[in-house]
Amino acid sequence: MKTVVTRKGPRTGPRAGRRTGLRAGRPGPPSGYALLPWLLLGLGSFSNIVQGRTPNPWVGGLGLLVFNSLYISVVFRAFDRARRDSPATRWSLVAMGVLTFGLAWAYGGSWLLFLPLLGLACGSVLRGRALAAVGIPVSVAAAVTAAYHDGWGAVSIAYGTFISTMVAAALLTLSETVTELRDTRLELARSAVDQERLRFSRDLHDLLGHTMSVVVVKAEAARRLAPRDLDAALGQVADIESVGRQALAEIREAVTGYREGSLATDLDRASSALSAAGITPDVRRSGPPLQPQTEVLLGWVVREAVTNAVRHSGAAHCSIAVDGTAERVRLTVLDDGTGDGAGSVRFPAGGDGEGEGGERVGGTGLKGLAERLAAVGGSLEAGPAHEADAAPGTDAAPGTGFRVVAVLPVDPLSATGRPLDEAPARP
Repeated sequence: MKTVVTRKGPRTGPRAGRRTGLRAGRPGPPSGYALLPWLLLGLGSFSNIVQGRTPNPWVGGLGLLVFNSLYISVVFRAFDRARRDSPATRWSLVAMGVLTFGLAWAYGGSWLLFLPLLGLACGSVLRGRALAAVGIPVSVAAAVTAAYHDGWGAVSIAYGTFISTMVAAALLTLSETVTELRDTRLELARSAVDQERLRFSRDLHDLLGHTMSVVVVKAEAARRLAPRDLDAALGQVADIESVGRQALAEIREAVTGYREGSLATDLDRASSALSAAGITPDVRRSGPPLQPQTEVLLGWVVREAVTNAVRHSGAAHCSIAVDGTAERVRLTVLDDGTGDGAGSVRFPAGGDGEGEGGERVGGTGLKGLAERLAAVGGSLEAGPAHEADAAPGTDAAPGTGFRVVAVLPVDPLSATGRPLDEAPARP
């Protein structure tokens, strides 16, 4: 029997190198080496020095050596913004200009070709108004110098000096822009990864926080019922199994980013969790059907509010009301408890995240939901119930308990023009 082993790890070796060579070998930003070939324009002057056609060859040779050194220094500094704007670079460019015009005026002929090289150096270093203030006078001076030696041949020297100045500046500016765009693209990619991590952490918190609370409450109920009502206890255990299976499915959907919840399902599960915790639920829903995106957000609010009520409120009654119109939908979760221990999740709407008693609210829970709703044109208010509020069907005094109110547009996509997962996080 033949066993075939398939290796799923990254491929290595020469073939893998050929596969990644295009990406790895992508040319980077240009450097000073791109401007070095233009020094070949000075070969005519060098040839004249070697053949003895240049008067004072030692002066000409020394001038040629200094010019090449200054040119190389300037063009390599031009590709580093900090060094390009330094005084040393500017003074090197000035010295190069004085030397170039001195050699061209003294010798003429092939030495005039150093004037376009001076234009290249000016274009690589100068930008904006400084480029116009220097490039135009240099081109005019090159025309005058060439006209003194070569008459109408000065036109080509002046044109070459001006064009080399402007083209070098344009190409280097374009290269810098491309580099900045590439850096921006990488930053946007990192930001997208951070946003996805934030989305997943929020979904995971909301899913597991509610689910584990329901599991704990039903497990406690099963433990209490087991000695006296085995069938009821087995019913609670069956509910635990159902909740666990549903949580596994929702976690898988949250990982893929395609979770579309049902508000009706979330309301039913919330009612079951409240009943298992000994809290009488009162669920009411009215209004037109909602978009799936709206139901997802309202489902998160129901989960978080009910989880907090089960954990912290000590309430005997909790009402959940969903009231919708053609434009907006309002969800209200109100309990009649004392709210002891819930300070870490209570904060004023639009506040800075400070809970009652000065406790800081973290980036999850109700605060995270407030950020989600605000990003799609909605709002979330969470805090002690107002004097006018009272859980219906109870004897609780007005102003007691805790209230969560979420208001959303019926269609978050039309209100913001972007999917829910693209909503920005509050810094």
